[in-house]
Amino acid sequence: MEKIRIGLLGLGQVGGGVYSLLTRKKAYFEREVGVSFEIRKVAVRNLSKKRPVKIPKSLLTTNPLEVVEDPSVDVVVELIGGTTDAAKLIKKALQAGKHVVTANKALLAERGDEIFELAGKLNRWVFFEASVGGGIPIIKTLREGLVANRLESLHAIINGTCNYILSKMTSEKTDFAVALREAQQKGYAEPDPTLDVDGSDAAHKLAVLVRFGFGGRIRYKDIYKEGIRSISAEDIAFADEFGYRIKLLAIAKNGGKVVEARVQPSLLPKDHILANVNGSFNAILLHGDHVGDVLLYGRGAGSFPTASAVVSDLTDLARRFSSMNESDAFLMRANAQRLKVKSISQVLTRYYLRFHVLDRPGVLAMISKVLGSHGISISDCVQKERRHGGVVPLIMLTHGANEKDVRNAVRSIDRLKFVRGKSQVIRIEGDN
Repeated sequence: MEKIRIGLLGLGQVGGGVYSLLTRKKAYFEREVGVSFEIRKVAVRNLSKKRPVKIPKSLLTTNPLEVVEDPSVDVVVELIGGTTDAAKLIKKALQAGKHVVTANKALLAERGDEIFELAGKLNRWVFFEASVGGGIPIIKTLREGLVANRLESLHAIINGTCNYILSKMTSEKTDFAVALREAQQKGYAEPDPTLDVDGSDAAHKLAVLVRFGFGGRIRYKDIYKEGIRSISAEDIAFADEFGYRIKLLAIAKNGGKVVEARVQPSLLPKDHILANVNGSFNAILLHGDHVGDVLLYGRGAGSFPTASAVVSDLTDLARRFSSMNESDAFLMRANAQRLKVKSISQVLTRYYLRFHVLDRPGVLAMISKVLGSHGISISDCVQKERRHGGVVPLIMLTHGANEKDVRNAVRSIDRLKFVRGKSQVIRIEGDN
């Protein structure tokens, strides 16, 4: 029986879940997987803090170096997050001869090149299933299940906070601020939700998915990202009237050496499979050149779903211990080609446009003229009789248009004297 000795960095929600799974199901793993997991050391910031699990004090330390440099530790599990301390500790662990399991999507997105390069040189493994999609086995699906396919595209809901907020706004017809407060009260959103609601969390995950789905590296900073703060109950209602729901999507399209990679609020037809992913659930829709569409759906975060992915990596590592000289081209993509990300200004798609205008004759004709002058064709249009000081909403859906043309047209429209406030632009996906 293989014996794996583990050092944990972090004992928060996910770390507590990992500790609980490994201790409660120890006999199960020995019987079913043929591996004995032993936790040797756990690094925490505060020894006196109340923990989600009961753990012997002898295992705890406030010095993470005690974990990464402990000669009795085979695998370091990094669950502290961030890109600075985590990077230093992972590198030290690799240099000390340890293998690494991490849930750190920000680290892999922003500093993955140096981590994977070092691991390759030292013939160590870095596993990262828990970095994207919580308990959804997306990395193993890409690495094993879809190995015969060229991945053509992916459309994903990979931030549970945003999906919960937008689902609440849709079902309860409430505004963003109200839905956000409820998400925070229920623990689905952090006290400072910026990384989630501005799209950064989803963009980190998308960078990882592109690297291991398309087989090339992209720079996180090149991913276009747009959050959900500007989405109003009014937009939700108008989208519903046109037959759409609004979701925050991470989108990637494989164009060879030039790819699309963007995170954005999007209108999806109500019958689209991703439009019906609600609450804090995640879903990743993949399209392979041979298999066609594949959907992975499940809990994208949380203590035990994410811990499940971490433990899955640990069992995968255990199976490889007897053949550590074997290379894994997928996991060690340190030298993968650099892919260029297409500028958002070059993206061609349909659009939802919402203007607040004075209720005057000729307004619709003037806006249509501006759009037409930029080569933008209108597919649907509704002007509502909802007067608020003489201002009414005007909603337009376009045919396929270039992002640059749409942005230029909207800037021109916003300068017209009868337009009030900043206009809303949301891309339409799923029926292009």
